[in-house]
Amino acid sequence: MLLTQNYQHVLALIFAVKEITENSQILPNITLGFNIYNNYFSPRPTYLASMELLSTPGKFIPNYKSDLNNNLVAVIGGPNSDIFLHMTTILGIYKIPQLIYGSAPGINTKNQAVFFHWMFPNGDHQYRGILQIMLHFRWTWIGVIYLDTGSAAETLLQNVFPMFTQSGICFDFIVKLPDVFSSNIARVVEEALEIIQVTMKSTANTVIFHGEFQTMITLRNLLKMSEIEYIPVKSKVWVMTAEVDFTSLPLQRSWDLDSIHGAMSITIHSKEVSSFQKFVQMRNPILETEDGFLGDFWQQAFNCLLPSSGIGKISGNICTGEEKLEILPGSVFETSMTAHSYSIYNAVYAVAHALHAMHSSISKHRIMVKGERWELLDQQPWQLHHFLRSVSFNNSAGEKVSFDQNGELVSGFDIINWVTFPNQSFLRVKVGRIDPQAPPDKLFTISEDAILWPSRFNQVCPVSLCNDKCQPGYSKTKQEGKPFCCYDCLPCPEGKISDKKDMDDCFLCPEDHYPNNDQDFCVPKFTHFLSYEEPLGVSLATLALSFSSITVMVIGTFMKHHDTPIVKANNRRLSYTLLLSLLLCFLCVFLFIGQPNMVTCLLRQTAFGIIFSVAVSCMLAKTITVILAFMATKPGSKMRKWLGEKLAASIVISSFLVQTTLCIGWLATSPPFPDVDMHSEINQIIVQCNEGSNVMFYCVLGFMGFLATVSFSVAFLARKLPDTFNEAKFITFSMLLFCSVWLSFVPTYLSTKGKYMVAVEIFSILSSGAGLLGCIFSPKCYIIMLRPDLNKKEQLVKRIF
Repeated sequence: MLLTQNYQHVLALIFAVKEITENSQILPNITLGFNIYNNYFSPRPTYLASMELLSTPGKFIPNYKSDLNNNLVAVIGGPNSDIFLHMTTILGIYKIPQLIYGSAPGINTKNQAVFFHWMFPNGDHQYRGILQIMLHFRWTWIGVIYLDTGSAAETLLQNVFPMFTQSGICFDFIVKLPDVFSSNIARVVEEALEIIQVTMKSTANTVIFHGEFQTMITLRNLLKMSEIEYIPVKSKVWVMTAEVDFTSLPLQRSWDLDSIHGAMSITIHSKEVSSFQKFVQMRNPILETEDGFLGDFWQQAFNCLLPSSGIGKISGNICTGEEKLEILPGSVFETSMTAHSYSIYNAVYAVAHALHAMHSSISKHRIMVKGERWELLDQQPWQLHHFLRSVSFNNSAGEKVSFDQNGELVSGFDIINWVTFPNQSFLRVKVGRIDPQAPPDKLFTISEDAILWPSRFNQVCPVSLCNDKCQPGYSKTKQEGKPFCCYDCLPCPEGKISDKKDMDDCFLCPEDHYPNNDQDFCVPKFTHFLSYEEPLGVSLATLALSFSSITVMVIGTFMKHHDTPIVKANNRRLSYTLLLSLLLCFLCVFLFIGQPNMVTCLLRQTAFGIIFSVAVSCMLAKTITVILAFMATKPGSKMRKWLGEKLAASIVISSFLVQTTLCIGWLATSPPFPDVDMHSEINQIIVQCNEGSNVMFYCVLGFMGFLATVSFSVAFLARKLPDTFNEAKFITFSMLLFCSVWLSFVPTYLSTKGKYMVAVEIFSILSSGAGLLGCIFSPKCYIIMLRPDLNKKEQLVKRIF
């Protein structure tokens, strides 16, 4: 039985020979003839045909030829790759050139390779192209159905699939097609059902289908079997190798083609040959009596019988010979040249050009026979090998044809998208190219917009993954016992992100960025410091100004009542010094608000330490003055000589000098400087003053605390002295407040960060300064402003006695 699709191969050969015969530029005065044999995809007919080629036509006597007019110069075989194994067993003995229009499997010896030329590019390019298709569409979870073709299948399993795995492709299943020529039909059916069940249950939407020219018949049988056995059919994207072409049996003629709609296949690069369709359409079984295949083809294609079919009484449709080939659906016959036919066409031309080259090179040995034909005397088939290997020409489609050093066609592959129609027709749409001769960036090209996908996918590019992709914000983690393409998705750890799908690991943001809530994007951190533009900064600045204003008012009140007893009492200059230092304390708050810079960092802690030390030393001086004043009232007391401003001044100045010395040492060794802290807060860059030396900072703070403790202790002991001269009670309370504030400051300061740490220090400065101002000067202001009657010398004398 002749496959109707195979008949186009016959026509391609006839058409090529016809063109060469009519072309006076190739082999002038030499006629090309041909014999065509059908091998029925079986070794036995191939062996038989090979021996007949070595016999006299009509007489099957191998190795004996009596017809000198028919010289065998080359054999073209195909389309299956294993045909060369059967051909070379016999033809290789005679070193006859053999051109195979199937793929090139492994050859055992270099001696064998010399006699073969493949009208098929290097197969590695095909598999790399299929791999590029998988990677381009991100199909990493696929299935494979392959035909056991000997060394070709072995290459597929041992070399090609490992290459896929190294590129990130996983296989859900790899199954072998059953041997349809097996005599054990039950076994074949059982294996076929198992294959279709595995395929349809698989979550892989893409399946690589590897086979030979006629293997499409088996694929369609499998898909039809799933309908018969009520196995749910899921459309798959079939990716077929270049060896597979559309073939069908007569019983498959009415079967639906939708199962291969949207499929993709690799084919040998080809172009439309002009006039071929017209040549095909002109075939007529009544007129073309020399074509032994045409009658069988015609009857099978049009489902009719020719009058010359040899059947006595014809019943049913009778072929008229006027039927039109162009009306046949594509599933029966295609009038446009297929890739395999294109290879045969080029093979015929390659032989003709090689013969022409050989003829020209040995023209000096030509002699005239009968005055009309040129004959090559002593011509041997092996002489053609050299010319075949070096042949290079442009065919009628404008394509260059040549072979590489291994005898393989120098060409590439086309990527075909199969588009089927309800009337059993289909289109082969070229949507891409695999061109090994192109620059690296053009080696693989594909047009996604031109592709029609299987109807199940609603014209959306299918997804073929083991599981859904991990979204940004997640990372992949391997599933135990499954291929590496199967994984779970885990949220990124805190502080890390993933900004793309299917990331292996999450990563940290740059130091000046932080993860957003979804952990899929790095957000720039905002600078964080106590500024005048926020409520907290405004509130503290307002308080500082308020206390500064109150202090200025107190100073003004004291200056206005400069000579009154209440102002003069307990060292008037100490009071002014204390008021001035409190004013500076309130004003130094502004060194802490705003973005830190070198000047503010150098001044804020040192100024605060020195000024507050002066204020506390003034409190200590006042306390000692109260005690000395009381002791000096006793008759014969020697304390009178200590009374006066010198003692108070010495206490203040010495405290000032000690604190100043500490601050100078601090600035000289490890001065504070502007710094940024990017790690304490996730979403903030804390702009702060680095103290340089924490030891020196706490030394300054410690000395101030020492003065406060001494002042509090002395004041506490003097709290019960007579009221008239006694400020000790107010000093005791104010220093108790001062010490409480600064004792609570230390743990609070250490437990906060950023602007809140600065705010804690500002609050401590303001609250302790306000405590001193209120406790010491509010009673005096009360007497001056509201009880002036008590601000008299008589009242003081009266209180003493």
